[in-house]
Amino acid sequence: MRNIEYLLVFLAAAVPWLEISLVIPVGIIRGLSPFWVMFLGFWGNTITVLLLILGFARVEQWIKKRFEGRKPGQKQAKQIERARSIMNKYGLPGMALFGPLFIGTHIAAFIALSFGADKKWTALWLTASMAFWTVVIGTATILGFDLFLEKTKG
Repeated sequence: MRNIEYLLVFLAAAVPWLEISLVIPVGIIRGLSPFWVMFLGFWGNTITVLLLILGFARVEQWIKKRFEGRKPGQKQAKQIERARSIMNKYGLPGMALFGPLFIGTHIAAFIALSFGADKKWTALWLTASMAFWTVVIGTATILGFDLFLEKTKG
């Protein structure tokens, strides 16, 4: 049964909007191994982001075709505006660092590429950012969960 849960961690991390910021805490709190949750969460998120970067031209065409003539919803417009602000102010490193927390890794990659960022640099910066956030989120969850358990025992 645990193997299925680890597979679900990997798959959930690969889904845009779930990603590592949600999947890692949920997996750790469920009692799964923090190491494997962080490892599988990182790779699930990273693989799909790298695939998005590699296939950016096709994804961009598909999105334009699908949403042709439609204006983005309020939530999407807010995400795009937030991303534009981050990209203009901090460039690709800022988009890679802040994007996973505020707009999602997949959207950060797409927007960075839309603004003309190089695919190799985008992949490098986002992979480094996801590794950083994996460690930070995993460690914070472990420490916070341990602190919570101590308080409930005593």
